Amino acid sequence: MNYQAILNIIEKDLVNYDDLGKVADYIPELAFVPRHKFGMNLACISGENFGFGDHQETFSIQSISKVFTLALAKKYAKGIWKRVDVEPSGNAFNSLMQLEQDKGVPRNPFINSGALVIADILVSTFDNPKQVLLDFVHEITNDTSIAYDEEVAASEKKTGYRNVALVNYMKALGNIRNDIDLVLDFYFHQCSLAMSCKQLANAFMVFTNDGILLHNNKQILKENSTKRINALMQTCGFYDEAGEFSFRVGLPGKSGVGGGIVAIHPDKYSVAVWSPPLNEHGNSEKGMRALEELTSLTGLSIF
Repeated sequence: MNYQAILNIIEKDLVNYDDLGKVADYIPELAFVPRHKFGMNLACISGENFGFGDHQETFSIQSISKVFTLALAKKYAKGIWKRVDVEPSGNAFNSLMQLEQDKGVPRNPFINSGALVIADILVSTFDNPKQVLLDFVHEITNDTSIAYDEEVAASEKKTGYRNVALVNYMKALGNIRNDIDLVLDFYFHQCSLAMSCKQLANAFMVFTNDGILLHNNKQILKENSTKRINALMQTCGFYDEAGEFSFRVGLPGKSGVGGGIVAIHPDKYSVAVWSPPLNEHGNSEKGMRALEELTSLTGLSIF
């Protein structure tokens, strides 16, 4: 498979695509990102990388980080599924109404309330969860240059009132066990991780390769854990657009409001795309088109 030739076709087809999406501005720092940014990188199971455009420029990965924190919780903590469910939400990623209907138990770990419970679990598990998360990302990418964007974290802290409401509501019902400021500080930092498409594609190879790192053959996650995480990405990775992504792309994946999307084909490749304008569901409009084209041109999806 000539992946670079296929990526070149996608770039040519979409570089001038009239994207009607809107760059996220409810986090003020994200509003400064130029809407024309567009990059894509594919990491192959053979260890090769292929890419185009702005694929080596870092951006705020936002909710893509929820896959990393879930992996850490699966690796080190117990009792996760007593506090968060595994069902698709069918609602917006920050829905208060759904959380109230579900009596403080988030529908899945990839909506904001679910990720806040996972953050609480990691705050309970580690003395310094921010450093543990960073160390984990460094290990799975074999890249120690990855860091938090403190300006983005501060911007989220100033304006994240809805997340404050979610965590307070769950605290009132006993599903948040630590000081809410500690939980929110960790959560805002995890979302502020700055990574490029190439770094993200390399990071998600661990989920492509049954929990084994390509660069040193180390089993860092149990195979069963990657199976569960991939299943959740397939059913819950795109909030109330998860069905649409499965229908059009046919891969497990995760999006973020920074405009990034990562998807995997188990045992074959991991791919990341970045285009800041978002559709009404909070997913990158051009990114979804690019991944739909990728699976159409390669003929490779999980279905």
